[in-house]
Amino acid sequence: MKRLTAAVALLAASTCPPLLAAPAAARPPARPATPVSAPAAAGNVELGQRLRALGLEPKVDADGDYRLLFGLEGGRQQVTYVRARTERFGELEIREIWSPAYQASGDTLPGEIANRLLQDGQENILGAWVRQDGTAIYVTRVPADLAGRALSDAIEATTRAADAMEAQLTPGQDQF
Repeated sequence: MKRLTAAVALLAASTCPPLLAAPAAARPPARPATPVSAPAAAGNVELGQRLRALGLEPKVDADGDYRLLFGLEGGRQQVTYVRARTERFGELEIREIWSPAYQASGDTLPGEIANRLLQDGQENILGAWVRQDGTAIYVTRVPADLAGRALSDAIEATTRAADAMEAQLTPGQDQF
């Protein structure tokens, strides 16, 4: 809990003063998050080069995103995606790295699964759990231009968090 308190204090100290310093009339209006379609060929090629520079072997899926398959301890495997498309909020350009961990039988997650994912979100430094239809997906949002060791760390954190949760929620199975 100390980590959370310190993180909240640091976040508040680093983000709130600039927002409060300017009168409302002097601030530009907030812009909603908007998708950014980087020049398709250039953006995708550059991202692919960054992934290959890490020694990874990305495959491009039907959406143009990069699919990575990792071999993990105990013979487990985990699929992780690095989205080619980015989102923008103000001056921030963000890319998602995501990895599925659980598939419900319907379009919603059972309450006990959803609560376990919320609890896990409290314990992880990077990323958060989201639901897409009946699939629980661990998503890490990073600066779109992240490269090198930092990109590798974000991919690894996403992959390991999703696989660990999959192993907890579906013992003996390895769907993703």
